[in-house]
Amino acid sequence: MSERSILLVEDDQNLGFVVKDNLELRGFHVDWARNGEEGLSAYKNKPYNICLFDVMLPQKDGFSLATEIRGLDRQIPILFVTAKGMQEDRIEGFKVGGDDYITKPFSMEELVYRIEVFLKRTSQERQPSRYQLGKFTFDYENLLLIKEEFKQNLTQKEADVLKYFADHTGQVVKRESILKAIWGEDDYFMGRSLDVFISKLRSYLKPDSAIEIANLHGVGFKLILNP
Repeated sequence: MSERSILLVEDDQNLGFVVKDNLELRGFHVDWARNGEEGLSAYKNKPYNICLFDVMLPQKDGFSLATEIRGLDRQIPILFVTAKGMQEDRIEGFKVGGDDYITKPFSMEELVYRIEVFLKRTSQERQPSRYQLGKFTFDYENLLLIKEEFKQNLTQKEADVLKYFADHTGQVVKRESILKAIWGEDDYFMGRSLDVFISKLRSYLKPDSAIEIANLHGVGFKLILNP
């Protein structure tokens, strides 16, 4: 498999052609599906490094498609394409397992940048990183939270957020610092998205009452490991 293989699911013929053509000119391999069912079939038949899904798709919308793929693979990065002004789509996208989004209209430079960020993080050159968080072992390289026989698979973004906290255990981390470090920008809707990821991490870590991601109102958060 090429390390730059993308599954694009987009029903707009003009946009799909432009995205596929431009990405292939930049050295990516792109398979283009025109609806959600076709996209799911393509995913099951071939491995990819990253998925790029429009939200509004015929036969199976982008959220439903992502939900099914997350049931098969927790690790592959999923980027959503959302319509301008549809902020609720962004939050819903993160809830169903998406890692990032890009808003129409977008530049190819921005799209390529976002794709490259994920490919860099998921490349085999990444060094192993393991953390002991209370009774959990956090295996960042393999996107796993492990507690005895229990294993929780993480998405790349979930792992990135938890790693940021693990690297700053016991420290107050400002909301804007997390957003800029992981998303590259700080705005209201990115902040809402961060809250979704923190809520998920809290639910994963709940079996160990000694671990707390504390919310410091108006300031940020702190990962606390109680004795």
